[in-house]
Amino acid sequence: MADIYIVCVEDEPQVLDVIVRDLAELEVVFPIEVASSADEARALIKEIEQEGHKIGLALCDHIMPGDKGIDLMIEMQKDPFTQTTRKVLITGQAGLEDTIQAVNKAKLNRYIAKPWNPANLLEVVKEELTEYVISEEKDLLRFMAVLDQERLQEVIRSKGYL
Repeated sequence: MADIYIVCVEDEPQVLDVIVRDLAELEVVFPIEVASSADEARALIKEIEQEGHKIGLALCDHIMPGDKGIDLMIEMQKDPFTQTTRKVLITGQAGLEDTIQAVNKAKLNRYIAKPWNPANLLEVVKEELTEYVISEEKDLLRFMAVLDQERLQEVIRSKGYL
């Protein structure tokens, strides 16, 4: 069975540590991988694909050395492997034009402003992963422990999954 990864892309190590800490309870079901640049993220995405796994969610900073987070998310949207990945931009510095580009071209699912509330970040990530597994997976029971149980149960009942 393929693992479904959370990929976090952030160039500041302390911020990356906080994101991973805030999402730690999800790691029992969704392995978390980190990258400090768009190039590192590209290599990580390729590695996850080659190992036969999936990426359910990408959390990405906008302003980083090299390519911006939005550029990476646009690439992900064009790639069949990551097209259905839920994409969340987490930044304190994206201007309106960049944000519009992210929404329109990268099919950005959410925007979270820095500094964020840890409980809010976790809630957003759970909502986005719930949507991902509903659209991409048949065996929803394995996600009940960490995602939106009510929503998953509703889908299981309505689609007759079990």
